[in-house]
Amino acid sequence: MSIDGVSGRTSYIGTSIIGLRNQLNELTQQLASGKVSTTYAGQGADRGFALSLRAQVSSINAFANTATNVNTRIGVLNLALQGMTNIGTSVKSAASSSTIVLNNNGQTSGQITAQAAFSNAVSLLNSQSGDRYLFSGRTTDKAATVPAEVMLAGTGTQAGLTQLINERRQADQGVGNMAHLTVSSPPATTTVTSLGEDGSSFGLKLGAITSSLTGATVTQPAGAPPSATIDLGAVNPNNGDKISFNFNLPDGTSETISLTATTTSPAPAGSFLIGVDTVATTANLQAALTSSIQTLGDTALVAASAIAASDNFFNPSATITGSAVNNQAAVPAPITGATLLSGAAGTDSLAASFAAGDTITVNGTPITFVASGAAGNQLNVTDSVQALLAKVDSISGATTPSTVNGAIALHGADNENLSISSSNTAAFAALGFNAPATATPAPLRVNGPPFATATNLIGGTPANTVSWYTGEVGADSARGTAIARVDQAVTVQYGARANEEALRYQLQNIAVYAAVTTNANNPNSKAQINALQQRISANLAPQNGQQSIQDMQAEIAGAQTAIKGATDRQTQLKGMAQTMLDSIEGINADEVATKILALQTNLQASYQTTSMLYQTTLTKFLPI
Repeated sequence: MSIDGVSGRTSYIGTSIIGLRNQLNELTQQLASGKVSTTYAGQGADRGFALSLRAQVSSINAFANTATNVNTRIGVLNLALQGMTNIGTSVKSAASSSTIVLNNNGQTSGQITAQAAFSNAVSLLNSQSGDRYLFSGRTTDKAATVPAEVMLAGTGTQAGLTQLINERRQADQGVGNMAHLTVSSPPATTTVTSLGEDGSSFGLKLGAITSSLTGATVTQPAGAPPSATIDLGAVNPNNGDKISFNFNLPDGTSETISLTATTTSPAPAGSFLIGVDTVATTANLQAALTSSIQTLGDTALVAASAIAASDNFFNPSATITGSAVNNQAAVPAPITGATLLSGAAGTDSLAASFAAGDTITVNGTPITFVASGAAGNQLNVTDSVQALLAKVDSISGATTPSTVNGAIALHGADNENLSISSSNTAAFAALGFNAPATATPAPLRVNGPPFATATNLIGGTPANTVSWYTGEVGADSARGTAIARVDQAVTVQYGARANEEALRYQLQNIAVYAAVTTNANNPNSKAQINALQQRISANLAPQNGQQSIQDMQAEIAGAQTAIKGATDRQTQLKGMAQTMLDSIEGINADEVATKILALQTNLQASYQTTSMLYQTTLTKFLPI
């Protein structure tokens, strides 16, 4: 008979050992990796759910990275905004408390403080987080502003703020410091004082006149350009009688000149001498009024002019200037605000008339001409050029009123384009516009030289005027220029532009305080600086209805709050998802270790048994 070997009968033992060894290897790998399997196939029936959970955890991690980056940027942004707030407080304090002692450059210690503060403010507005400029809107790779020294002093052929302030001062003071006012007696009158504007858009503008002069007749300002009269009549005023003239200044403030009738000779400051009759008293009133206007033109007007120039520089608007045209009066003259939009030959009207049904379109909004009864965006054909300009300004939103003095200068809203056209090309040409016209925002400056006799503002060009803001300009919200998604359904907005109202307004007031110089030998120099300091201190205080830096901080704090809320939710969700994922992919280390020990014991016993079996031979069972 045949005898089989042991190996053929015990092959199943080797297979069993290999199985045990594979189990041991798998458990050892699980213990080392902490995972059930290194492949999704090895995760069992829940592998699809595990994929979903892992995607959720990955998404949460990405949102967390975004939140970290955005919080870093917002942190830098908040530091810059707080720095701007501190600078404003410092300059306001300097303007309120600085003694008026002029140095060799014609400036006070407060103005020297403002110069350093201005440079610091410009540096803050050019803050970066990584390679991102935070106050440039969407153009994050570009600094928000030109350097501080360029802003003030200009560069090359480009004029800076200091030059524009000096040009505006000349324009507002006019010839002989009369601020574009005339004081005279109308022809064939000896007891009447006429006070009128010369039609320029610069200088002092007439306000109401109040009088307690005995026997006097006062006519309030009217007409285009406005003028007023004071007729002393036949009876001299009494000692102590008073007359007050109110004037509107270029920065929106007002000043009053009050003159008191007196019998004291020479008349003290702020008074006029009562003469032997009303003719002599009228001459004395006119002399006192002229002198007072000249003083006002060299004190408060200088400060107000600087503030206005700063606003024109920092708050650009679009300007469209027409060509000079004449009316069709019997003696043709340049058109004025009183020139009618339609009329017959020989009247003060446009050379070509508008008719009912004609339109003038401003930024897409039509102004329609009607025969009478105009309402809303309508004009009567018999209305004046000034009425048209007022209607244009109301549609465009202009903060700098459009003007007419022979030629029309239209101004648009701050930082917005302006376009105008008309269905009546002939009448449109009579206004000085020969084609549809458009303009983009630019710094405004005096249309000169000469500046003392200038009548209107024009837009500066890149060739002749510095543009201080170099970031992205847009009509939408500045916050919307930087948007980050911090959760599936949550986005936050944290953008900023350096030309936002709060930042721009503070910067321009600090800049004008730093830029103005005066002549220490001028007897009015201290009054000029005092008037400037009063305005700077008032302007740097919180303004009703105006955006503040605190408003910006509150909006950005809202973004931080939204980020924190989203991050907190994500932390909880990630914890739950990770727990579920671990239950699918993870292992119980103690359990696996116990299994490994059991397998090692089984495997060792199997090895020993197999060894014994393979050492068995027939000779051990044969008799010796």
